[in-house]
Amino acid sequence: MAQRIPQEVIDEVRERTNIVEVVGQYVQLKKSGKNYVGLCPFHEEKTPSFSVVEDKQIFHCFGCGKGGNVFTFLQELEGLSFPESVKKVADIEQISLGVEISTEPTGESSNRLQPLISLHEKIRDLYHHILVNTKAGEEALAYLHKRGLSDQLIDEFKIGFAPNQRDFLVQICRKDRVPEDIMARSGLFIQRDDGRFSDRFYQRVMFPLNDSRGKTIGFSGRLLQTQDFPGEDQPKYLNSPETELFNKREVLFNFDKARNEIRKQGEAILFEGFMDVLAAWQADIKIGIASMGTSLTEQQIMAIERITSHVVVAYDGDRAGLAATDRALAILGAHSRLSLSAVTIPEKMDPDEYLRKYGAEELRNLLQHGRQTPFVFQMHYRKKDVNLDNENDRLTYLNGLVEELVKVQSPVEQDLYLGQLAEDFNLTRDSLKQQLRQARQTSRMERRQQTPQQRTTTVTAEPKTILSRQEKAERMLIYRAMNETSVREHLVQQEFQFIHDRYQELLLYLDSYMMVHGQFVLADFLNYLKEDSMKQLVIDISVLQMSEDSNEREIYDFMQVIAQSSIADEIKQRQKEQLEARKTGNQQRELELTIQIIELTKRLKQA
Repeated sequence: MAQRIPQEVIDEVRERTNIVEVVGQYVQLKKSGKNYVGLCPFHEEKTPSFSVVEDKQIFHCFGCGKGGNVFTFLQELEGLSFPESVKKVADIEQISLGVEISTEPTGESSNRLQPLISLHEKIRDLYHHILVNTKAGEEALAYLHKRGLSDQLIDEFKIGFAPNQRDFLVQICRKDRVPEDIMARSGLFIQRDDGRFSDRFYQRVMFPLNDSRGKTIGFSGRLLQTQDFPGEDQPKYLNSPETELFNKREVLFNFDKARNEIRKQGEAILFEGFMDVLAAWQADIKIGIASMGTSLTEQQIMAIERITSHVVVAYDGDRAGLAATDRALAILGAHSRLSLSAVTIPEKMDPDEYLRKYGAEELRNLLQHGRQTPFVFQMHYRKKDVNLDNENDRLTYLNGLVEELVKVQSPVEQDLYLGQLAEDFNLTRDSLKQQLRQARQTSRMERRQQTPQQRTTTVTAEPKTILSRQEKAERMLIYRAMNETSVREHLVQQEFQFIHDRYQELLLYLDSYMMVHGQFVLADFLNYLKEDSMKQLVIDISVLQMSEDSNEREIYDFMQVIAQSSIADEIKQRQKEQLEARKTGNQQRELELTIQIIELTKRLKQA
């Protein structure tokens, strides 16, 4: 039975963990002064606004406003409960919790999705069992062995087989009393007009598709053609449809397994298909990923950018694969933060075929030492449809390459390619440089004519509320109270009144926390607070840019700004009441309010 984690264990996990190391497994961080910065994993952006403050052990995004400690980060990013996030951090740091933690997600969204995830993972295990343990899966298993996949790899990726039976899963779900609305929402079935269900996948080798947490959210089924089932009218690959769980624009095959290794090695290899990723994995290349058979999407690229700055495109070596490489480099090239390379597989093979013909070592050598820059790839790729002995074709080819050369950022690299082109086509460098200048000018003019929406697809955060002078003072005073015991004690002893109730409430939380703990630890204080809105307020206050220590004058000024505002608000209220008394003819009440307004005005001037 799951148990509550003792507070001392939570404290130990937090104290022994460096938030930079945990966040760094999900976000590519770079040192900037005392802090670390990167692209926010909670919203799409091209300019880093996400910051990890190591000395305070918190994160904060200045774009979308999210922030918290190491536990909050995992809760927000992976939809974990608090105990689950503690367990995950403990696993990373190899700390024994000594208690059993439930891994069931919590919250309204998780409660709605959990039955779907559970069903997918149950079906995944069932398909896998059929493949490796039953007669129905023998042909599919033989096919995978023929393709070079080992039993260990098949087990690692939970590859399975959906038998040639249209009501196989339907019967399983009926037996287990799976609700019809879950079946309808899962995408695993096709519902007929009369309400009956039939299996979406049959006679297919099944590849589970996982989210970033490793939870199975969909499938891709590869048709297994046999003598009894030629399947000529069937698509080669069939993916799960779009569901609440599965959005193919967001999913990258093997991203969950490869993410940590990509972060360590500083690069990802983008393959065209699942079998290529599996072939690379078997060759001990653990940084391979693949998109869902469509062009790369903004969401997929953003996910890659957060964990690495270099991508190697290693698509098939045939004509279609080269065209796909060209498209991928163009899409990725629009993201200036990524540096790119391309590998062309010889003999028009795909990586899987190359592995089976030449072995793992040769595939590793090709992927490591056979890399081309995007421009060199273009030099070779553009030759396939031109006759360089023809003057018009030669000019078209050169003009196209010069336009591509505009995209090359390095002046040294540009000069190298100019020299190479000049030598290959018996031209002068000066003529090519002049052509490059003209192409660069044309590119600038075209960019100026674009709308801001055409120039960028970055999703910007909501504009932030502008704080009044008084609320800024309240926040800065709380900042000092959090970091200086004497300020907090002074505010409590004076029974100081803030203008806004949430700052008064925060001071009470802070005082009660200090009475128990004696020392203020920001990351721990966030665990102490229960309301998300209060936690977010503390994060916003904690990242204020203020001097290291306060002085008496600064604290006095903050308190005066707040006190003056309170008195001013009180005067306004009395003036409203005075006007009402005058309208109703209550002269006694009007006189009392006049005296009060005079007294308050004196206090305001003295303040």
